[in-house]
Amino acid sequence: MTDLFNPLLSLKEGHWFKLICGASFQHLPAVRSLALAYTLAGADCIDVAADPAVVAAAREGLKAAASLGVAARRRGFSYQGTPLLMVSLNDGEDPHFRKAEFDSTKCPSQCSRPCESICPAQAITFNSIKYDFNGVLSDKCYGCGRCLPVCPYDRIAAVSYATSVGAIAPLILKSGVDAVEIHTTVGRLVEFKKLWQTILPYIGHLKLVAISCPHGEGMIDYLHELYDAIAPLNCVNIWQIDGRSMSGDIGSGTTLAAVKLGAKVLRAKLPGYVQLAGGTNSYTVPKLRAMGLLKELTRQKSEVMGENNVISHTSGLGTETSVAGVAYGSYARKLLSSVLEELEEKEVNSSSVKVTARLEEDPTLLWQAVSLADSLVSQLKS
Repeated sequence: MTDLFNPLLSLKEGHWFKLICGASFQHLPAVRSLALAYTLAGADCIDVAADPAVVAAAREGLKAAASLGVAARRRGFSYQGTPLLMVSLNDGEDPHFRKAEFDSTKCPSQCSRPCESICPAQAITFNSIKYDFNGVLSDKCYGCGRCLPVCPYDRIAAVSYATSVGAIAPLILKSGVDAVEIHTTVGRLVEFKKLWQTILPYIGHLKLVAISCPHGEGMIDYLHELYDAIAPLNCVNIWQIDGRSMSGDIGSGTTLAAVKLGAKVLRAKLPGYVQLAGGTNSYTVPKLRAMGLLKELTRQKSEVMGENNVISHTSGLGTETSVAGVAYGSYARKLLSSVLEELEEKEVNSSSVKVTARLEEDPTLLWQAVSLADSLVSQLKS
C-alpha cells in the first residue's frame, strides 16, 4: 500500500497532518525521534529548521520509520509511507526564528529563576549535573519567548536571525528537501519578493510551497499580493494560518484564534489550500468539525488523483470551504516529551563518546511514542 502513498492526496481529501519540529529547534536527537514517531503514526509532512544537520537528523528518522512501517501497520497505526520533508525560511524578523539568550553569571543569587520552570522545551538550566552548564541550551530553544517577561531583572534577550540565502540551494538540491515554507508578515512584500527570487530557480525540485502569515490589518489583501508574486506556481501551495504562534501546549483556548482565522481566509477564496497552525492542539479538530470546517473522508483516490497518480498543481483553486489540514508544533512535541526525556537518559557509548540512544533501539519507548503521536494524528486520519 505504501508504494502509492502521496502525501499531497491528504491535502485534497482534507486530512493533511504536519508536524512542526520548530524553525529554530536544533536538538538533533529529538528531531530524529519526533520524525520517526510521527511518521509511523501517519504524518504527511515533517517541518524542520533550515539547518543541514537538522535536515539530516530528520532524514535518519524517516529512514528508520521506513524499516518499521510494516510493524506499525500491524499494530494498527496509520503509517502510509515517507512524508514530505519541509524546511522553514523567513523574509525578516519573526518569532519562530529567534533564540533566548542571557549571561547566567550575571543572574542574582537570590533569583527564583522562573525562566527555568516556565520553559516548555527545558532549554534553560541551572546547576545541572547532566549538562554542567548554566543558561540557555541553544539547540533546545525554539524561541517561544515565554521566559522574556518573567525575568525579574530583565536580563533575557531574544536574538533573531534570518535565513541564510546561500544555504537554500544546497538544502533543496542535495539534502532531499521536498517543500519550503516562507514565514512573512503583512507589509513585507518587498522582502518576500527578494527571498522568492532566491528560491525560484529551485522550485522545479519542490512538491509544495507553503506561506505562513500571522493575523494583521490588511492580511487578506496581503495574501492576494503574495499569490500574485508567486504565480504561476507549478507545484501545490498552502496558506498556513498562524493563529497564535507556539502556544498549542498552553491550553484549550489557544486553538480558537487559528480556527477563526482559518475560516476568514477560507471566505477569501485564495488559490491554494488552507492549513491551520499556531495554537493547535487536541481541541483543534473537534472545533473544526463542530464548525463544519473539515471534509468527510468519503471520496475515492481515483476522484482526487490526476494522471499518473499525481496531484495537479491546479488543485484547490480557492473553491474549498473547509481546511485541508492542521500543523502541530509545541503541542505535538510536548505530547512526546516524557518519552524523549526518558530516552535521553539512556545514553550509549560510541567510540568512547556518550550519545543519546536511538528511539528504535528501545521498542517499549518506541511504540509508546508512536501511540502518543497516533492519539493526535488519528483525529484527522480516522
